[in-house]
Amino acid sequence: MTYCLGIKLDAGLVFASDSRITAGIDYISIYRKLHTFKPAADRIFVILTAGNLGTTQELLDSLRRDLDRGPEQTSLRSVRYLFEAAHYVGQTLFSIEQAHDLAFRNSGVSGSATLILGGQIAGRAPELFLIHPEGNYVAASPETPFLQLGEFKYGKPILSRIATASLSLNDAARLALISFDAALKSNLSVGPPIDLAILPTDALKLSQQLKLDEGSALFTQVSRGWDSAMHAAFERLPPFPWENPPQSGTV
Repeated sequence: MTYCLGIKLDAGLVFASDSRITAGIDYISIYRKLHTFKPAADRIFVILTAGNLGTTQELLDSLRRDLDRGPEQTSLRSVRYLFEAAHYVGQTLFSIEQAHDLAFRNSGVSGSATLILGGQIAGRAPELFLIHPEGNYVAASPETPFLQLGEFKYGKPILSRIATASLSLNDAARLALISFDAALKSNLSVGPPIDLAILPTDALKLSQQLKLDEGSALFTQVSRGWDSAMHAAFERLPPFPWENPPQSGTV
C-alpha cells in the first residue's frame, strides 16, 4: 500500500509520500512515488502515485513521451491551465487502464491507480487535484486544503484539526511529517523513506526536496516532539469530577 499527501496553501503547495510497495507479506520493495515535471520555464508539476505500479510507471513514461513529440501533441508543456493538466493526465491514466483491462481481469489483479497532481503555471494560482482511476478529478479547496491517497486514515485526524490554507509552508511541512508519523506507527504497509517537497507560490521551482528515513534527525525530532506535546496535553486535561469511580457504572 502507500500514503501520499498534498496540501494547498496560500503560500504554495506541500507534497509528501512514502516509498513502500507491497505485494503480499513476503514481498516488500522501495519505489519513489513523488515525481516532478519541469517541461518549461513557466510551469512545474508534481505527481504523487498510488495503486498498480505497472500502471503508474507506464503513465509516467507516456507523459515523458508526449513531451518529446512536439508542440502539436497535448502534453504538460502545452496545457494552459492546471485543470487541463489534470484532465490530460486523467485521460492518459484511464486509457492505460483500459488497454490492459482484460489481462487484469483474467489475472484477478487490480490495475487501477490514483494520483495527486499539483503545480503552477506562470500567471495562474497553484492548484492541487486528486485524479481517480476513471480519469476524472476533484480539486482541493479552502474548506478541504489537503488531498490524500492510500492508507490515509491514521494520518487524517491531525490534518482535519490543523490544516488550513493560511498555514506557512514550514508549518504545513511539519504537519505532513506528523501525519506520516501516525501512519507509520499504525500501518506496516506504509514505510520510509518519506519524500517531502515544497513548492512556494510563483517560485516555479521546488524550494525543498527531502528524502527522510524514519531515523533521520529531522523526522526523529518532529516525532519525539509531537509525542511529548501529546503527553503534556493529556496531562492537562481536566480530571473526572469524582475521586473514586462510581460502582454502579453510571456517570
